[in-house]
Amino acid sequence: MLVAVACAALALDVISKIIVVATLQDRPPIRLLGGLLTLRETRNSGAAFSIGTGYTIIFTVIACGVVVAIVRTARNLRSVPWAVCLGLLLGGALGNLVDRVLRAPAPFQGHVVDWIEWPHWPVFNLADSAIVCGGVLAVLLAARGLQLDGTRMTGRDAADGTDERDDAPEEKSR
Repeated sequence: MLVAVACAALALDVISKIIVVATLQDRPPIRLLGGLLTLRETRNSGAAFSIGTGYTIIFTVIACGVVVAIVRTARNLRSVPWAVCLGLLLGGALGNLVDRVLRAPAPFQGHVVDWIEWPHWPVFNLADSAIVCGGVLAVLLAARGLQLDGTRMTGRDAADGTDERDDAPEEKSR
């Protein structure tokens, strides 16, 4: 499931960026839905909200670390919701990493193609959307106590810091 979601997110991001560069580069933005949505091709050398422009190589290294961490974590994964969550995060990270590695101005210093704009919001892309959705899902899963191995921490266990799970055959004595 993780691989399928990651591949879908990556494919959608890469294909959308190919189309955007081919159709919107060096052209005026396209306003849709009365200006609620604007399609505008931009390049971002930084992170979200164009923070850290000029540190592209650092963001490339961080993205590589995120990919490695997700792949290592996947070995212990036994939960479909967490597989979807990590798949979104992995696909999004890989989508922006592909830009950083392969796009101009130089290998491993490439600028990410962003193209979706809402009023009063920075321009973003489908990889960014996958990362945000994966992050929100991670928060929701953690808040519900769902663990990567598919077990669920009970409210009492989370409150007292123990590691008892609600799927345990019997309750440990205290």
